[in-house]
Amino acid sequence: MADTGWRIGIDIGGTFTDVALVDESSGRIGVVKVPTTPDDFGRGVLEGIQTALVKYGIGADAVSLLSHATTVVTNAILEKKGARCALVATRGFRDVLELRRSSRPDLYDLFQDAPHVLIPRRHRFEITERIGADASVVTDLAEEEIPALIDAIRGAEPEAIAVSLLFSFLNPDHERRLGVVLRAAFPDIPVYLSSEVLPEIREFERTSTTAVCAYVGPILRTYLARLSEATGSLGLPDLYVMGSNGGVFEAREGVAMPAMAVESGPAAGVVAAALVAEQTGHRDILSFDMGGTTAKASLIRDAAYETTPEYEVGGGASGSRTMLGTGQPIRVPVIDLAEVSAGGGSIAWVDRAGALRVGPRSAGAVPGPVCYGRGGEEPTVTDCNLVLGYLDQASLLGGEMEIDLDAARKAIAAKLAEPLGIDVRTAAAGVIDVVNHEMAEALRIVSVQRGHDPRDFTLAAFGGAGPLHAAALAEELEMRHVLCPPIPGAFSALGLVTTDLRRDYARTFFVRTDQAEAGELAVAFEALAMEGRAMLDRAGVPEDRQRLIRTVDARYGRQSYELVVPVPEPPFGPDVMDRIAEAFHARHAQTYGHARPDEPVQLVNVRLSAIGEIPAVRLGQSTGDGAADKGSRTVWFRHHGEHMATVLRREAMAAEQTVVGAAVIESLESTILVPPGWSARMDADGFVHLDRRESNG
Repeated sequence: MADTGWRIGIDIGGTFTDVALVDESSGRIGVVKVPTTPDDFGRGVLEGIQTALVKYGIGADAVSLLSHATTVVTNAILEKKGARCALVATRGFRDVLELRRSSRPDLYDLFQDAPHVLIPRRHRFEITERIGADASVVTDLAEEEIPALIDAIRGAEPEAIAVSLLFSFLNPDHERRLGVVLRAAFPDIPVYLSSEVLPEIREFERTSTTAVCAYVGPILRTYLARLSEATGSLGLPDLYVMGSNGGVFEAREGVAMPAMAVESGPAAGVVAAALVAEQTGHRDILSFDMGGTTAKASLIRDAAYETTPEYEVGGGASGSRTMLGTGQPIRVPVIDLAEVSAGGGSIAWVDRAGALRVGPRSAGAVPGPVCYGRGGEEPTVTDCNLVLGYLDQASLLGGEMEIDLDAARKAIAAKLAEPLGIDVRTAAAGVIDVVNHEMAEALRIVSVQRGHDPRDFTLAAFGGAGPLHAAALAEELEMRHVLCPPIPGAFSALGLVTTDLRRDYARTFFVRTDQAEAGELAVAFEALAMEGRAMLDRAGVPEDRQRLIRTVDARYGRQSYELVVPVPEPPFGPDVMDRIAEAFHARHAQTYGHARPDEPVQLVNVRLSAIGEIPAVRLGQSTGDGAADKGSRTVWFRHHGEHMATVLRREAMAAEQTVVGAAVIESLESTILVPPGWSARMDADGFVHLDRRESNG
């Protein structure tokens, strides 16, 4: 990575592909939005990059960092379009993927379907071997069975192979020996070993994570290879990919561990929000990202986001949160967030009981909302915002996209207002109320359900539609301050160029804090540190920018799941285990409301994050001369009625310029709604602050 130049981040959304640019020397920010191309995502990415280079007069040789958030991994699982895979397991354990855990999304539904199994039984094979729970060899690897195994696998014509043998996380010898033979026999397809992918306790999760890697690995490899070749032909630097843990990694690292790319796009927005918390001094933030198809919420405490090692990709949702037991479990660090099917393109409809519903279906990029004039016939959240006057009723994207207001009105009338027996504005306002409530629930999940009071936080709203709904969400959660950063409509793309290089490593370390020695912990972490430093060296990260963060997964002895607890910096003193136990008790009390300081703490895994620090960039956008008045228009609120709202151009607002609601602040890629009872102020860095002036009932 070069130290100076332009950084470019590309984020593929459900409706638009966003390209954000930052000049490292001046802090200048640029943004380009182009329609997403679902038939070939790479085509939209290249179009966005080329448009951005031309628009801002940047040569390819002036680009120092190129980062990309991809949905390839998640989409392959959601759409069940992954690679054809084979799985090799210890004899007698080929059905681990189907036996799963006992988690059920609905305790009372006796006929619910189990989640889709990525590798069918006919493609799951066994070999005689056995490692014991103490890492000893119970039954040696049956070398004589390998030729027949290879023939059987070849008959399945797999595109990838997963290997998950019993207790290989303690003793990987059998897996490694088998891996050598399989890689020699199948040199053109990837072989994923669970001892390399996830050397952790829990057989099902380890097998599931390895299977996910095999299922999506060939697709991700092909996608990244084509995209890297295309960007390289433009003279751009090596491509980096956003990881679910909040850091970017080299494309080759992603091919080795594809599961790291789950929730790539949402993670980028949270990273940018954490930078906002650091820069503005509002260090406790609820991050809210609303785009075209989904809305995401995350909590940032003291300018830092949290990750969780437990995640299900491709799972279903009930209202506002993922239901356990509906997706494919993976054990990789994922930024702790809640996601709902609520975006500008979410379709509103009336169910058979006569109730107004929003989502989960979305109009997406094609055909999009009715008002876009691209063939959409189902009313969406965007259409409702338009009819209520919150959006410019002539055009969007700075005049580049003409809007059909009349078509939106007719769709709402036919599909919503007439079936419900109400007028068009009331129906549109009802849609906004429903979607706001769903999104508020997501914010409660990451705050109230994590032991935090949202009233103690600032709401950071971004995404193309986030600032439009932010004040209403803040009112529902009794929050008094909202922060809208520069280029909110491409804020996730901006996060791609403000984050660090990062890769996470883990090993099982199953001991009690009152029985372990500091030296044992040091040895376990040093093994991970060697891997992390090697990765950073390969990426060319200077030693003075290399940073290692150590944590442990801990629980009480009778619990089944763990909490992540930070570990003091080495060298470890003799009291390190006591300090870890104290930190766990405090974390348990904060999360669950109680703790047992007299009970021993069980360590399960040690974790290390290897970070290559990228020089920080200060976010900001130049303010205008104050001549921001664009006129006024009628807006309508369910609880406040009709108002004549002041309309301002965001780019022309001067520092410390203030407007009292009702008002609308418009920019190229997003709109801020300031309801009655709220005021908005532009600060010197281009951030818009919304403050609640009175109780709005």
